Amino acid sequence: MTPFKMKPDSRKEAEEIMTRVKDQIMGLQGMQHFVCTMNDDGSGYIFALLTSKEESETNQPRVKEIWANFAHLLEKQPRAEGFDVVRDWVKEPA
Repeated sequence: MTPFKMKPDSRKEAEEIMTRVKDQIMGLQGMQHFVCTMNDDGSGYIFALLTSKEESETNQPRVKEIWANFAHLLEKQPRAEGFDVVRDWVKEPA
């Protein structure tokens, strides 16, 4: 999970950059699921599920390279936090 804060009025450009780097994000070792949330004020969270903590740690240099695409839009460099998945529920279709 990575909290972040973009500069005011940068959301549209951030979304455009994210679209351009999608293949890089989804190509990270062990990437299973990626969700980015962002409010109009530029605050948001990234939730990424990877197959293991080790793969997440291995990806850190590459993740920093991807974040560099957003450097001019960020209020400060984001810092990821890792957690173990204890439940992963998906609602079954009715």
